[in-house]
Formats: sequence, C-alpha cells, structure tokens
Amino acid sequence: MNTHEFGFLLFFTFLGIASLFVEAYDPAPLQDFCIAVNDTEAAVFVNGKICKDPKSVTADDFYYAGKLNESRQVINPLGTKITLVYDEIMSGLNTQGIALGRLDFDLEGLNPPHYHPRGSEIFLVLEGTLYAGLINSNPADPNGKNPFFAKILNAGDIFVFPRGMIHFQYNIGKTKAVAIATFNSQNPGVMTIAKSIFGSEPSVPPHILAKAFQLDDDDKLVEHLQSLTWTGNVN
Repeated sequence: MNTHEFGFLLFFTFLGIASLFVEAYDPAPLQDFCIAVNDTEAAVFVNGKICKDPKSVTADDFYYAGKLNESRQVINPLGTKITLVYDEIMSGLNTQGIALGRLDFDLEGLNPPHYHPRGSEIFLVLEGTLYAGLINSNPADPNGKNPFFAKILNAGDIFVFPRGMIHFQYNIGKTKAVAIATFNSQNPGVMTIAKSIFGSEPSVPPHILAKAFQLDDDDKLVEHLQSLTWTGNVN
C-alpha cells in the first residue's frame, strides 16, 4: 500500500468516526475510579487532564510524529503490536473524545479477546485478511447463550465494536495484516480477558476461578494458568 492509499483510508476512518459520533466528548469518567478525599492538598485529578494555559499552546500540542504509515516489529507471543495514540501520547487529544491506533499482525497473529470500558471502536483493515468477532452482553434468560457475531475482513472492510463488548481479531491470511482502529474516547482503556483474570496482582484465589469456569474445583489448572507470563500488545 502506497502513502497516498494509506492517507486516503486514514482520512476515511476519521470521517466515519466524526459522522458517527457527532457528540464525541467523553460522557463518562476517564479514570477507573476516583476516591473522594477531604485533604485538598493530597492530589488533584479531573475527568481528563488539567488544561494548559491557552496562551502557551503551540502547534506541537496538536501534532504527533507517529509514523503510523510504517510497519512495527512484533516481538510478543500473541503475534500482534498495537500502537495507540491517545491523550497520554498526544496532549491535544485531551477533551476531544477521540483516539486512534495502528494494529500490526504477524502470520496467525491474535489481538486476544478484550473490551474497552470507555469507548466504542471503528476498525478498518488496511492490508491482509482478518477474522473479527464480538460477543454480546448476557441475555435476559440466565440459561441463554451470549450472541456471537463474526466476519472475515479484507483490506478496506470496516467492523464496529460497541463499547464494553468483548471482541478480538485474528490473522487468517497468508500475509501480515495491518489495521487502524479509532475510538470515541481520548482514553478508551483496555481489559484483556485472559491477562486480567489469570495475570492479576495479587492473584484471584484459584478456587474462585475454578468455580466460575466450572472446573470441578480443579485449582491446579487455575494455578498453572496463573503461573504463566501474561503479556500485553499495546504500546
């Protein structure tokens, strides 16, 4: 894919998120929690980041030399690398309610099941072929099964992952794959299911996970999973 084609698809992605999320500002907290304190000198946290004096703002505050047109080296066992541009990376995104990421997939690379607690996602494939799916929330019937939606995506295809829904992408093609993801949050957050459950610190008591996963009180299997090294793929 040449630079012109990449730029066109990137522009299309931004155009899509702008039209879909007209009111794109984050309506919900941007921290996972905010504990009230009476000591006003203890700390200051706001929903987002404290604003810079407008008189000292420069063009660089709205600019990031991310080189998102260049491929990334993938070095983790998942076979994927995500380069996320959000408010921690680009200060001009603060209060704008948007973020963007480039996803690089090696052969059979997996962006494992995860969800974004603070943002919906528009996912655009630039190169390669990916299998993408999402799982809906629990049905009203406690014995009902969660609906699963999946599609094979080729270059130019788009898929939407609603906020808070578990989803994944897997490279099923014969070449490496590249995608762009945009979010309607300056800090969408990510919870990788396996890493969160088995790689927490401190560990969740094994008997709780064994019961939750209906493992017949097989604590040893849970302990084995907790002993593994759980790595992420977001930079």
